[in-house]
Amino acid sequence: MHPQKRPAGPQRTGLGILLICATCLIFAVQDGFSRILGAEYPPIFIVMLRYWAFMIFVLALVSRQPGGLRRAARSRRPLTQIARGVILVAEVVIMVEAFVRLGLVETHAVFAACPLLVAALSGPVLGEQVGWRRWTAIGVGFVGILVILQPGGGVIRLESLLPFAAALMFALYGLLTRHVARDDPAMVSFFWTAISGGIAITLVGIWDWTWLAPVDWLWMAALCMCATAGHYLMIRAYEVAEASALQPFVYTQLVWASIIGVVFFGENMRSNVAAGAVIVVMAGIFTLWRTQKKAG
Repeated sequence: MHPQKRPAGPQRTGLGILLICATCLIFAVQDGFSRILGAEYPPIFIVMLRYWAFMIFVLALVSRQPGGLRRAARSRRPLTQIARGVILVAEVVIMVEAFVRLGLVETHAVFAACPLLVAALSGPVLGEQVGWRRWTAIGVGFVGILVILQPGGGVIRLESLLPFAAALMFALYGLLTRHVARDDPAMVSFFWTAISGGIAITLVGIWDWTWLAPVDWLWMAALCMCATAGHYLMIRAYEVAEASALQPFVYTQLVWASIIGVVFFGENMRSNVAAGAVIVVMAGIFTLWRTQKKAG
């Protein structure tokens, strides 16, 4: 989801790439903070506090746009917009749970399948045609997932399916974002993402309210600042460069998250996870390239 206008002037692709890489680094650090807090408090509560900060950021942002809040709230597809917001916030909760149970390395390795799921679901959701080359890449990518999960080594742990479920939900969110983009400006979608998700998570998360320990308020503040800074840089990145040029660099978040997981949380980079992640990423990049080529 790219909450901004398509750039009208000359493309500053290099700047856009730097900004999206910085965004991915910040989001990886944010995931580290989520892992710390999610181990001590209910993930749904942590995500609720994070979304409150996100809502404040979005309200401040859209209020400065032409038409203000009234224009941002005016959607031609409000039910779909609400569904998008709810799906995204549920995906975030599942990811935080996965960070705690599996760690950053394995979670992001499996979650990297998201572009493949977008390609696979673009037919039934958007009515797009997926050619045999992309289906082949999708199949290869899922082989990579199997390499990561190692089903031949015994029963797959249920928690190992959490990042795959999150990737599936994020893919559906992305496709619904493309669907509403036919009728709603990007800033309208950005507004509804924050507000509908924030309201939904508050309705269920408020019951898990607990006071954070003093030091954990510092972690929470850092988490919210990362979320705000990351979204701002993401907006700037897509303002100065085309999404097709930036999308492959989103995979750098997997690299940063893996480094943080190994260095700061003592996670192991198992050989099957590394090999599977490479397969998934290469298949995803090929899928993105084929999608771009067909669109062009």
